[in-house]
Amino acid sequence: MVFATPSGNATAIGVGDLVTLAGTSQIINGVVYNDVVQGATGNVFAGVVVGFLPDTRDSLPYRAASTVRLALVNVDPQAEYEIRQVAGGTPLNANDVGLNANVVVGSVNTSYGWSGMALDNTTEATTNTLDLKITGMSSRPDNEVGTSVSSGSDSSTFFVRINRHLFSNQVAGV
Repeated sequence: MVFATPSGNATAIGVGDLVTLAGTSQIINGVVYNDVVQGATGNVFAGVVVGFLPDTRDSLPYRAASTVRLALVNVDPQAEYEIRQVAGGTPLNANDVGLNANVVVGSVNTSYGWSGMALDNTTEATTNTLDLKITGMSSRPDNEVGTSVSSGSDSSTFFVRINRHLFSNQVAGV
């Protein structure tokens, strides 16, 4: 779905960021768009940003703070996403698949427009109010799941679904 971002919101949004409805809307070129803002731990999420419609040929690959952009958001509650775990905490492993965990919000990578969000490896539990459900481990050759947590590489990544989704019920982990 296409959503707008309100100019009054001072938080940048990257591709891969969880977003939540802002409770406002705006008319752009005669079309009404609901507004979304970057989500945070404990929010009910509308989905994940998969891109932005360009305003010009020089448009940024992300939504800069305090700007209106049209965001392309995957709102499917059954969609799976790959996310890295946060540096710190105890590294997640195969025993954590099926549990729920929160997300940690980070800054957008302004060179590439990528999300800075990460899986919080200090919150995994069966609690149904946690943000994400861990559905699997990425089996890429460069993924070192269950080993030391890396702060800057693509190691230690997992597949997740949104547990606190606007279009589905929260589910306890197993």
